[in-house]
Formats: sequence, structure tokens, C-alpha cells
Amino acid sequence: MVHDHGERPYGWVGAWSERRAALSPDAVGLEDATTGESYTYADLDARANRTARLLADHGVGKGDRVAVVSRNRVELVDLFFAGGKTGAVLAPLSHRLAPPELGELLDTVDPSLLVVEAPFADAVAEAVGGDAPCPAVVLPADPAGERAAFADAPTYRDALPADDAPFDGPELALSDPCLFLHTGGSTGTPKETVITHGSVRWNSFNTITAWGLRADDVTPMVFPMFHTGGWNVLTLPLFHMGGTVVISREVDPGRVLRTIEREGATAFVAVPAVLRSMAAHGDWGDTDLSTLRFVKSGGGPCREATIRAWRERGVDLSQGYGLTECGPNNFAMPEGWPADKTDTIGRPVPHTDVRIVDEGGDPVDDGEIGELELAGPHAADRYWRDESETRAAFGAVYDPPVDRWVSTGDLASVDGDGYYRIEGRKKNMFTSGGENVYPPEVEDAVADHPAVEEVVVIGVPDDTWGTVGKAVIQPAASDVAAGDGEPLTVDELREFLDGRLAGFKQPRRVAFVDELPTSGPSKIDRSAVQREHGGSDTKDN
Repeated sequence: MVHDHGERPYGWVGAWSERRAALSPDAVGLEDATTGESYTYADLDARANRTARLLADHGVGKGDRVAVVSRNRVELVDLFFAGGKTGAVLAPLSHRLAPPELGELLDTVDPSLLVVEAPFADAVAEAVGGDAPCPAVVLPADPAGERAAFADAPTYRDALPADDAPFDGPELALSDPCLFLHTGGSTGTPKETVITHGSVRWNSFNTITAWGLRADDVTPMVFPMFHTGGWNVLTLPLFHMGGTVVISREVDPGRVLRTIEREGATAFVAVPAVLRSMAAHGDWGDTDLSTLRFVKSGGGPCREATIRAWRERGVDLSQGYGLTECGPNNFAMPEGWPADKTDTIGRPVPHTDVRIVDEGGDPVDDGEIGELELAGPHAADRYWRDESETRAAFGAVYDPPVDRWVSTGDLASVDGDGYYRIEGRKKNMFTSGGENVYPPEVEDAVADHPAVEEVVVIGVPDDTWGTVGKAVIQPAASDVAAGDGEPLTVDELREFLDGRLAGFKQPRRVAFVDELPTSGPSKIDRSAVQREHGGSDTKDN
């Protein structure tokens, strides 16, 4: 499938690093908290020129894909900027995937160059059956160590040409792809989403104008760079502004707190699990958070207890919403927003259209629940080599992309003040005794119990009601340490929920796990919970 929107190619479309370096060469664009190294925009452009020559030496040109399996490192930024210079497409793949899943994605991406961080070389070798399908380059481990797989492949450092003079590459159009980012893969192998240069720019414009980003902003980046959050939440918007992004190999709550204080971080976005772990860390009360202008939670609903912990520290914490296929930054909180809107995702950003529709595709009234649909020039182009899934998500007419609605699969409502609220995934809603139950509402109420650390509510078969809710609970750490066994019975939980939730919403089954499974950037894997606990067991635990 080839999209030709009649766009003229321009030299500036891929000129990310040189244009920024020309404006603020001495500003620090990237810091690596793992190695302690920092890179100015002049450094990043010089590195990108060398990396562009590395790609050219391996025959990688316009439209060719560069697959990367690695944690967050400066080399991924080098490859992104070099993609702008050469027209190549960066396709970062999750190092958390099993080898068969990696193998399927590599088949789909069909890369012209494979870049692998040494700790994942064996898994990638297993995924491709031992021999790489294309030339390979290995990123050394931190610290350097031996690698069994790809022993004959050169290291990235050895393969990198010394010439950092300006690189003369092709002109690009905004409709040309620059990133392949895969979805979470909750329903089988992840899909590769084609992110264009135009998508990236419009998302950056939306973020800069709605969130008020500045050239002096500093953020610790805790999303992995195989996820849209690692690029499009704050990294690329801040590169537009000349701000500073701090990366590290692992997400450690204590290190993130130290980074915020040491670097005077001004903006921070993370998934709820990271925000919760930071608030529970021993250094939480002593860490200076006063430089933070705003903090956002993304990737799922944030519990009231976590929101309260951050706001008690004087931090403006709100909830965001996005997805790989559109944005991901689609909403923002207006200035002076009231505290009673904390459970919403705010109002649409400037260049995003939003609607909520019923099963027939007709808009619903304010206050009613329907499927959230988004449209705008920041939307992705399509799924790579997947016509049927593209039509399902992007509509029957998706050319040009600015004229189509993206189906999110999320249920939402909008109140009379124009604030949107996510009610849950369409596929996760269940009907109990003829009444619709939305798991996030139930989970928020259950999570208020002091014996609950985290919870997922799923629908399970029931002879009387057809389907009832089952609360799969990760107990609070204090209860685990006490060793008192299961901290809650169904009756105790329902007694706690009386007056908080209608009876049909209250769970009638309870299960306990040491830790809820996660996928992607520390997001709870609801599909794994459903597979493990969604059977027809009828006993009230």
C-alpha cells in the first residue's frame, strides 16, 4: 500500500538535528543517567551525521527500515536523527517480547539493518533462527561483557565512520514514514504502526501549545523507546523546543527522584505504577519536587491515592490519554482547572477533533458513554502491511489520513464543561444481570481498601447473573509482610463497597496474586489477567 498525498518533498522535513543545532548548539539535548554523559545539540547532530554514513555504508536508504532491540540509549536518538538525514525508518522493538514474537515482528518490519544491544543478542538470535536476516551491528553492554550470539557482527562503535561533516540526503515529505512503533500486543503479535514525519510534528505542536513546553524544560524519560511514550510524549516535543531529556537503562523510583532534584526537572510523565512506586519510596518525603511545573499520568487510570500523594507535595498532577495510533498527546488540562476534574483527561488539544459515538457510529449526548474517536494530522498513517486491521482502526476511507477518524476502542464520556473521562476499554466492559459494568470505576473503589495495592476487575461467567465481576488483587505490601494470608473475603470487600458502588457493580469473586503481570512500559497486562483468572470457577473466594 503506497500513499501519495501529492506532497512536495522538502529539505527541512528530515533536518531535525542540524536545524536545532544551528539554533542552540550548546544547549544540552540529552543526558544519560546510566553513564553520566551529556550531549549538546551540536554533539547530537555530529553523531547523527556519522550514523547517517553508517546507514549509507550498509546500503540503507529512503524507506528502508532499521530494526533496533535495545534499552534507552543515545544510539537510538542517533538513529532517529540519521533517519531524517537518509530517509530511513527507525523500528525499535521491545526487548521484553518472547523470541517468537520478536521473530514475527522482524519478518513484518523486514529490516535492512539490525541493531541489537548485547544483553538481548541471544534472544534475537533465537528469534531469527541463528542468522540475522540482514547486516547486524551490536551495541555493547553497560559494562561491556561477552556475547554468544552475533559474534561476527561489528560493534556499533567500530562500524561508525569518523566523518561527522554534514550529510547530504534526500528530500522528504511530511507523509513519509519516520518511525514504526508497535502496539502493546494484548491480542496476539503486536501490529507495526506507521508514524510519519507529519504525525510527529503535529503531535509536537499539540504538546508544545497545550502543555506549555519551554526551551528550559528538563524531563526524566521513563518510557521505553520501543513505545510511543518514549518518543512522542515529551522527547520529540522537547527536541523541537531545545529542551533536555534524561534517559537511563532501567526505571528505578529512587533514581528518578534523585534525577528530578539534581537536574531541576520541570515536566514529568509516567505510567501510574511508576508514580505510585515513587510516592512509596523512602526518599519521597525528602526529595525536592518544587521545580516540577506539571506531572502527568498516562497509560491507564491513576488511582486516587497516588494522585493525592503527589498533590499533597504541591505537584500539579493530571491524567493524560493517548495511543500509538493517534497522538499520543490528545488532551490537556486548561489553566486553573478545578480539582474535581482530576478524574478526567481534560479537554482536546488545539489540533485534535474528538467525538464519542454509539454502536451505530452516531454521536452520543453529553454524559452518555460511547466509543472515543479521534481525528487530526497527528494520527498515524496505517498499520504496516495489514490492510484489514488498518481499515478496522482507521476507517474504510483513510486516504488522506487527515480526513479519517481513528477508533480507539476506549469508552468515554464528556461532561457539560467539556471535560472527557475514560470509562474503560470497550472489550473490557461486561454486562451483569442486564446492567453495564465498567471495570475502572470498580477498580478505583476497590483500590481504596487499605489491604489492596493494585487490582484488576474482570467479568467471569455466572449461572445466575450471566457475568459477574472478579477482583484480582495484589495485596498491599504491609499485608504481605505480615504473612496473614489472603487479606480480604468477598463479604468483607462487599461490605467495604456498600454505599460506594451499586450492588451489581460489586465483585462476587476475589483472587490474590503476588504481583499483577505487566506489559509494555509497566502497564498492567489485562489480557494476561483475563487468561489466568477469567474461567468459569463459581466459588466465592
